[in-house]
Amino acid sequence: MANYKLVFTGPVGAGKTTAIITLSDIAPIGTDASATDMTANRKPQTTVAMDYGMMKINATERIHLYGTPGQERFDFMWEILSEGGIGLVLMLDNSRSTAFQDLHFFLTAFKDFIQGRGVVIGITHMDSHPTPTINEYHAQLQGTGLNPPIFEVDARNRADMLTLIKSLLYSIDPGLEEHV
Repeated sequence: MANYKLVFTGPVGAGKTTAIITLSDIAPIGTDASATDMTANRKPQTTVAMDYGMMKINATERIHLYGTPGQERFDFMWEILSEGGIGLVLMLDNSRSTAFQDLHFFLTAFKDFIQGRGVVIGITHMDSHPTPTINEYHAQLQGTGLNPPIFEVDARNRADMLTLIKSLLYSIDPGLEEHV
């Protein structure tokens, strides 16, 4: 049996938990707790350790989906959850005034993990906040040595999330994407 591991990261409220719920073929496991800090202004619950789901590609292949907490105070989990991962899904919330800061922060935080692996970026909330644009995100990456696929996504939409995953898998190994 072949098992692959993808890591979802990004700021609070970007859609990591929702994306894993949307993609998982099993009942997802989460570690949400009541938000007690400024996160409570965005949502009542927040991930404090991880989210987990699994996609069945076929009878012998699985993709395990691990979501990191978005708050920096739980960053010790990021390295733990990244262990054995083949790629990173960076989810960003376009409604945040700090979207570009979030982009650079998470790419820097996961720099070592990204090297030799793939990364793809999903931008949520573009329906209600159309700027910055995808082209502006690409412009932000100039000079970083990174040119990952960037997509507008709705984390609740399975087709959007599958497009994101397929793009990541294709960038890692074109043979993997064929099965999803």
